[in-house]
Amino acid sequence: MNFFKRIFSSEKKETLDQGLEKSKTGFFDKLSKAVMGKSKIDDEVLDELENILIASDVGTDTTIRIIKRVEDRVAKDKFLTTSELNQILREEIAALLAQNNTRDWESFEIPHNIKPYILIVVGVNGVGKTTTIGKLAAQYKAAGKSVVLGAADTFRAAAVQQLEQWGERVQVPVVSRGMNVHPATVAFDTVEEAIRIGADIAIIDTAGRLHNKVNLMNELSKVHRVIQRHIPEAPHEVLLVLDGSTGQNAFIQAQEFTKATEVTSIAVTKLDGTAKGGVVIGISDQFKIPVKYIGVGEKVNDLQIFNKQEFVDSFFGGKQIG
Repeated sequence: MNFFKRIFSSEKKETLDQGLEKSKTGFFDKLSKAVMGKSKIDDEVLDELENILIASDVGTDTTIRIIKRVEDRVAKDKFLTTSELNQILREEIAALLAQNNTRDWESFEIPHNIKPYILIVVGVNGVGKTTTIGKLAAQYKAAGKSVVLGAADTFRAAAVQQLEQWGERVQVPVVSRGMNVHPATVAFDTVEEAIRIGADIAIIDTAGRLHNKVNLMNELSKVHRVIQRHIPEAPHEVLLVLDGSTGQNAFIQAQEFTKATEVTSIAVTKLDGTAKGGVVIGISDQFKIPVKYIGVGEKVNDLQIFNKQEFVDSFFGGKQIG
């Protein structure tokens, strides 16, 4: 379905609106001050807008592209007022993200012809990686899928224990071998268990350390190799979890992990407690890797499927400049 036409449930839309409130308020407060007393969009307004977008952690490259689109729009339409700037930004950012050709998921879905679907999750400690896995397990189970989890972030005791607790909470099996076991061993056993019980999806927690890039690459490569002994085409997805509240640091983490392994999707967490929600726009635009999930609250259902148009609507909706 075309993302411009997709209808979001009112409950999830309200949660998304609330989750982005700090980002939206911070952005519009700055923009209102920047255009105060000005009637038209001129070079001075565009310079201020550029500074505000960068300060909102949209990222320099994406900001430049947005400003260029607004400049082209102003040149085409000859005279645009500052009161129209909100709608212009909304339309141009949505169009920019649409150019990425990354699909919008409708729900927590996996391909019908792949069983078990092997999902590896990577990300540094503290970004909400293990919590995201627990919420994914709950959402997939609610969607009628059978799930098995693998506790392969074995260098941090809290990660193993936390995933075991999530398994108990959502009543899905967890393959755990404790601490200091090589992650590849746990990954191998998890896939083996998923095949044995006929699970629809196996979600494997791993790579909780952003240590030496060569070591990280070797560690993840070994995880891939042992999984492929069971299923040659696996893993089917590598999900990178990023903490949206860290702003530009999330870009750095994305750069490091995409160098170390083939990341195929991204989850951006903790957007409800930050004014740095613009980071989602920049990450989606710059890395050309689908942002698949966003976290806008602590509840299980607050991990939402990311939809570009809905995100832009929530970020720019309900606020007036000036």
